Amino acid sequence: MAEPNDKKKRPNDSPLSRQVGAKAERKLDAQRQVNKTIWFGLGWFGLIGWSVAVPALLGIFLGLWLDDRYPGPHSWTLMLLIGGLMLGCWNAWRWVSNEDIRIHKKQDKHDD
Repeated sequence: MAEPNDKKKRPNDSPLSRQVGAKAERKLDAQRQVNKTIWFGLGWFGLIGWSVAVPALLGIFLGLWLDDRYPGPHSWTLMLLIGGLMLGCWNAWRWVSNEDIRIHKKQDKHDD
């Protein structure tokens, strides 16, 4: 049985039949992944939310501890909250950017 991702060119295949076969393969692959993509997307929403919330909460707790131990004119809590939010947003952006690159590489591989 031939594998669906088998891209060996047979001598009697025309360019049109290879192109039609590649499009049909992409369509079948997309249909197989519809259910996975819904849950995958919901999971990404949660993952991105946690990747921003966790550093912000850690910054708050560390800031509260520092404010209690070393009081001063500036709030450690506020500074570390802002730092945690910036770190979390950078982390979420990096993950989304890497996923976008991975998706585009996969699409480019299918287009070849």
